[in-house]
Amino acid sequence: MGVLSEQRLWVVSGKGGVGKSTVTAALALASARQGHRTLVCEINVQERISAFLERPEVGPEIRQLDPNLFAVNVRPEEAMREYALMIVRFERVYRTVFENRLVKYFLRFIPSLQELVLLGKVLFHLQEKTADGRWKWDRIIMDAPATGHAITFLNVPQVILDTVPPGPMATQAERMRDLLTDPQTTAAILVTLPEEMPVNETVDLYRAMGRQLQIHPRAVVLNMYVGDRFGAGDLEQVPASLRDLVRDHMCREELSAKARARLEAELELPVIAVPRLFDRSIGRRTMETVAGHLSPLWEGSAS
Repeated sequence: MGVLSEQRLWVVSGKGGVGKSTVTAALALASARQGHRTLVCEINVQERISAFLERPEVGPEIRQLDPNLFAVNVRPEEAMREYALMIVRFERVYRTVFENRLVKYFLRFIPSLQELVLLGKVLFHLQEKTADGRWKWDRIIMDAPATGHAITFLNVPQVILDTVPPGPMATQAERMRDLLTDPQTTAAILVTLPEEMPVNETVDLYRAMGRQLQIHPRAVVLNMYVGDRFGAGDLEQVPASLRDLVRDHMCREELSAKARARLEAELELPVIAVPRLFDRSIGRRTMETVAGHLSPLWEGSAS
């Protein structure tokens, strides 16, 4: 059984530009093909998941991309409306209160309210049930903000609990915190590159998740990994015109090996290497290839 066998919420995070959204899309595609009803949540960004799967843009409403695969771009305005309706229940009351210009102005000054409603929408879907009492979504995969913002974003429930008095908002924040910190419910997947700065940030993110957030990373995806292809004596065997390319490749091999060794030593997590791909464009075929390399996460041979 893999390291992602039981958790229903997968939180994918990493430094910007490391392939976080690519990994999210590949995980979602694989999850859906395994028969799990899967919802992918992007957080108020320019959409990438639908494009990677060669589907039209999704927007703030849940849309189906594939059999068992759905997606939504969680945006502040729509998330705020849904959150407010959960509290006041009636559309007319919502329009009277929350669409009032003065109320809107003061809402801007509630600490972390925007982040609360964005995260709250994701966790609302996590708890949705069908009419017969089953979970509506077998799995939710959140393409979380990049490293620096991720800590702030995921810490919002605790910030709210430390700031607001007892009441509906504090109660909701406590429920959100409990879901995020429950290791049976939530698993974090960290994405990085075989380069010094991304690896440094991944180590920092891992420590912050454990110490500050109490969220449990389960694996690291080392994207664009360059595996061993050339040995010490191979350089002299290639034409002189190609030796600079071979040297560059050997340098990348060394960087990849060092990055993997450091991650395994410092994080004590399974490290899943996804090789550097040379597809002309990133689309469904690329996602299928990446998903194949990620399979140890659920097949039980991650190491």
